[in-house]
Formats: sequence, structure tokens, C-alpha cells
Amino acid sequence: MPNLDYSTPSLVPEDAPPAQRRMHIRLVDLYKAFGSLVVFRGVSLNIHERECVVILGPSGTGKSVLLKHIVGLLKPDYGEVYFRKQRIDTFNDHELEPIRRRFGFLFQGGALFDSMTVFDNVAFPMREHGAMKESEIKDRVASKLAMVGLDGTQPKMPSELSGGMRKRVALARAIALEPEVILYDEPTTGLDPVRSDVINQLILKLNDELHVTSITVTHDMASAFKIADRIVMLHHGKIVFDGTPREIQTSTDPAVKQFVTGEAGETELAGLRR
Repeated sequence: MPNLDYSTPSLVPEDAPPAQRRMHIRLVDLYKAFGSLVVFRGVSLNIHERECVVILGPSGTGKSVLLKHIVGLLKPDYGEVYFRKQRIDTFNDHELEPIRRRFGFLFQGGALFDSMTVFDNVAFPMREHGAMKESEIKDRVASKLAMVGLDGTQPKMPSELSGGMRKRVALARAIALEPEVILYDEPTTGLDPVRSDVINQLILKLNDELHVTSITVTHDMASAFKIADRIVMLHHGKIVFDGTPREIQTSTDPAVKQFVTGEAGETELAGLRR
């Protein structure tokens, strides 16, 4: 088992700009293909402690694939993935286990277990990893549900909750093991604008209160502008933009500009013309 040191404190002040903080995740020249479908063509990305990074891009550009590389669920065909100073793309599942415990993952649909109560859903990762008494699990479930505004819903079933509430329960489960990185895969999909903003506010709250690093995949530009310290856009297997929300709004790159404005171009409209 590699010697993993998570305990060394950063000497950089908490209020320092993200670029001055310690490196958290590093992707180096990633290439990935599924058969004839090439997803990455040399993707490199540095993410710093407590940074809130949003990943944008058209459907099928590999945004969710990028998240899976970060936690080792997929391995690059070529390139390197680092967590802290450890290269992890060469690790097997056993070696990756302590790394994955440092991550919380909010799946696109929430992925709650329909046959379990809210309490059991949030308690699930704690029970899976063991080493906690049931009394401790009970207290932590209540604490995490309170953080997302849902303490008291423990006995309810997922079917009794609204879509927004299910997302919040899934978020409570994602932070149950007190991760240092939270990955959000399309967190506002399927929600109306008001419920979407609740999720955005929770992302900001957790980033602030838990001092976590957040990486969010989304198509929701309003969400991206609200939560991001930094926005990264993937297009045709490469990163075509990496900058602040203000900078992306003034980008002159045609692909970036089209995505931000949401306007269909000649290519998208070609099949509609007579």
C-alpha cells in the first residue's frame, strides 16, 4: 500500500486565492477512447484546495468521464492522474479505497435506494466502511441532514419526497464520510429554477463550511455563474476555456461563445432547413 499523507497542513492562508493554495487534483495529458470514439485528446487540469470548479461542454464531450478518471473509476489510455502528490491512475481498487473515501459523489439522479428510508440512505456509506457505532451514525445522519435543511425526514421513504428533497438527501449522503472533495454530476438536472437555486446555495454553503474542493459538471449556465470560482470547458476532446465566470462571458472563441449564449449554429440547424 502506498504511503498516503493527508495530515500535513497547508501553510497557505485559507483566504488565499485558489491558485496560491496547495494542489489537490492534477490531470496530465489525458487521452481516452472507447473504441472509435475519442473522448480526450490531451487534457491537462490543475485543481487547488477549496476551489469550486465547474466543468462545461456539449453533451458527449466527456464531462462525467472526467469525474470518473479523478476517482479512479476509469483509467486513461495515456496520461497521469494525481491526488495530492500521489499518482493514482496506476493504483488497483484496493489501493484506491482510501483515496475514494476522501471523495463525496452526488450522482445526476441522486441514486437513492428506493427500498431504504432517508436515514438508511444517508447511513449507508458509514455502515459500509464500518468503524462507527450506531449511536454515532444516528448523530451524524442528523447532522448531515440538518446541513441540507432536512433533519426530521429520517423515517421517510424517497418516494415521499420531492425531486429537490431527494437531491438534498443524496447530498447529505455524499458528505456522510466528511470528504475533502465533492463531485457533483449535473446537480440541478430535472429541477425547476427555484429548486435549482437551493442546490446552488447548498454547494456554496458546503464549500464554505466544510472547506471542501468542489468539482461540478453542469449544462446550467446560471448555476455555473453562481457557484464557480473557475470554469473549464471541454470541446472535441480538449480544454478550450479555463478561466473565471466573468472571463467566459467575454470569450471570443466561437465554440465557447455559442455554448454560453445557448444559440444553435448552422451545424445544429442544418437538418431543420428545407
